[in-house]
Amino acid sequence: MGLSVVILAAGKGTRMKSTKPKVLHPVAKQSLLSHVISTAEGLKPTSIHIVYGFGGEQVKSEINRTDIHWVEQKEQLGTGHAVNQAMPNIPDEDTVLVLYGDVPLTKQDTLAAMVAGSGEQYFSLLTVTLENPAGYGRIVRSVLGHVLKIVEEKDADSDIKQINEVNTGILCANSGALKKWLNQLTNENAQGEYYLTDVIASAVAEGIQIQTHQPEQFEEVLGVNDRLQLAHLERFYQQQRTADYMTEGVTFLDPHRVDFRGNVTFGQDVTIDINVIFEGNVTIGNNVTIHANSIIKNATIDDNTEIQANCIIEDSVIGKKANIGPYARLRPGSELANNVKIGNFVEIKKATIADGSKVNHLSYIGDTTMGANVNVGAGAITCNYDGAYKHQTVIGDNVFIGSDCQLIAPVTVEAGATIGAGSTITKTAPGNQLTLSRGKQISLQNWQRPTKK
Repeated sequence: MGLSVVILAAGKGTRMKSTKPKVLHPVAKQSLLSHVISTAEGLKPTSIHIVYGFGGEQVKSEINRTDIHWVEQKEQLGTGHAVNQAMPNIPDEDTVLVLYGDVPLTKQDTLAAMVAGSGEQYFSLLTVTLENPAGYGRIVRSVLGHVLKIVEEKDADSDIKQINEVNTGILCANSGALKKWLNQLTNENAQGEYYLTDVIASAVAEGIQIQTHQPEQFEEVLGVNDRLQLAHLERFYQQQRTADYMTEGVTFLDPHRVDFRGNVTFGQDVTIDINVIFEGNVTIGNNVTIHANSIIKNATIDDNTEIQANCIIEDSVIGKKANIGPYARLRPGSELANNVKIGNFVEIKKATIADGSKVNHLSYIGDTTMGANVNVGAGAITCNYDGAYKHQTVIGDNVFIGSDCQLIAPVTVEAGATIGAGSTITKTAPGNQLTLSRGKQISLQNWQRPTKK
């Protein structure tokens, strides 16, 4: 006996006003459906079945998972019909959990509590109590408090519409029993559809007591039907993440102005200023400070490093006690050792920089291996691209490169060398020597500046 998860993802999402299927719209740069899959996988199911419809090939292509059972709902005949498409692939002895591809933020603990029971007599339902239940199916109970049935809004009379406990659509039941109840469904209702919720009445008729659970917060079961709801869930998600990190000891100068779009691990005594965005897999060490408006993507930043304002750091590794920015950009493949200084308007790409080296301002260092205690002056650049291929620059320890120099790769600057300002270096610069490359300065007395015709 195992757990099979069925995720309904066949809806078009007309109110999104998009050519993209609704379940592919993102929260925290991850599709709604991907959130649901990740949560489901945390329950360790034996199988996951996704029922798709509108834009199905696009959904399958973006999710790109061959270990998931994809089931097409060719006709949109209701939620009961949708679940029934997946049931032939699920063993009768399994427990089935039904989720929705546009309900992305249900907590794993909430679902784990639902699936805790098992057996043919087990049926679990996730409900929520709302001040304004309009639009939702109502949970109808007996005088003893037992669930009797669910009545959809369009089929409810005035008394039933006064009920505040509503159905979320998320349920858990024995597979064999669920198959039987699904095959008993009719479409004799206001929508002319096969309602999944009608299986509740069938279960009750067989004497099964429905177990109900409720989430901690309504947003856990909030679906996305338009971009307003999408934006609401985005903010809710971000606030939950910052709250979790603050509990672990991270300081956010304004918790409402930071975004997490991946997995981040923080050390102790980290301070994050406003409008910082974390993407992908990020590891932050102890005593790190990240100033305003920086983007950190797939990066590791070690202890006691400071990231000044307006920096972009992507696919890079930064050592201890480094100082980056402001307005610096570390492109993929940048590896900085301890005590490195990267100043304002500096771009580093696919370069390793050893301990204590400084590239302070207005420079580009690409495809470079740089030694320790190097000083790169303002405006110095490595010319790594010849129009067809990239080439390497090698800079030894204790090199001093003057302002406005060009190092034409492939080229080596040996340890201890000094490059005079304004030089263009095309050959190896010997160690412990001054290398210069400057043209003779002349002035033309009768020269006239060009004018536009």
